[in-house]
Amino acid sequence: MAKNKGRTRGNNNRKYLMESISSKIFMISAYISVISLLLIIGFVFYKGLTPFLFKGYSFTNFLIGADWLPSLDMFGISSMIVASILATLGSLIIGVPIGIFTAVFLVEIAPKSVQNIVSPAIELLAGIPSVLYGLFGLAFVVPKIQSILNLPKGQSLLAVMLVLAIMMLPTIISVSQIAIKSVPKAYKEGSLALGASKIETIFKVIIPSAKSGILAAVVLGIGRALGETMAVILIAGNSPVIPTSIVDSIRPLTTNIALEMGYAYGTHQEMLFATGVVLFIFILILNLVLRILTSKGAK
Repeated sequence: MAKNKGRTRGNNNRKYLMESISSKIFMISAYISVISLLLIIGFVFYKGLTPFLFKGYSFTNFLIGADWLPSLDMFGISSMIVASILATLGSLIIGVPIGIFTAVFLVEIAPKSVQNIVSPAIELLAGIPSVLYGLFGLAFVVPKIQSILNLPKGQSLLAVMLVLAIMMLPTIISVSQIAIKSVPKAYKEGSLALGASKIETIFKVIIPSAKSGILAAVVLGIGRALGETMAVILIAGNSPVIPTSIVDSIRPLTTNIALEMGYAYGTHQEMLFATGVVLFIFILILNLVLRILTSKGAK
């Protein structure tokens, strides 16, 4: 009996020790994540706000100025903000309906044989590196736009919209599928029992019930489009001017940072960090919107 009690105590002590060690490892991991985030935010904001706090540059002129000429000490990013917003909105107009309809089709309409083909294809689409999307756009989308619209070059806002729409599809489809699947079956059965057709049930019951999850998918898609860099560099044309047409070349915020950070120094480099601050604020707003939508969906 004494030996059994001793063994039991020893086992309990080991379990307690392992649980204590595990909890400390988890806590340290969480602290590392938070500290890393704070360090990144602190460094980017310190470098990005230095010209405005210590060198006398106007943050308002930085935001509304249309000329980006570092050699002449002119730093205005309004054209890049407009380009980023237009590219994101255009890609949403193209990608969101396709993504939502695809999710509805896979969950509510498609037979298993079709699901087994389309679902893995969507997962594969999500795993393709961004630069390959850019190469596809440069080799296929850009020449098609150039030939169909008879343009001197096809690198344009339209090309960016099309490629970004393709890139955001996996995110929108996957999250929308989860939202649609989470709608209680009783809603669907009740609608059908009242005489509604399958299509009426989808558009008047299922999609409205999954609205918060679908909106979260759209917000995530916006984040993907707004933060994309490598693919956009290859197909945007990289002209820092405000676009007046969808066939004009553009330079979004992320592209500006990637193109010039390699050789920038001094104030020029700090202004690129300031561009990153503006981009960070956009992403922060999107994350806040996503949290609000998610909390409403949970309620």
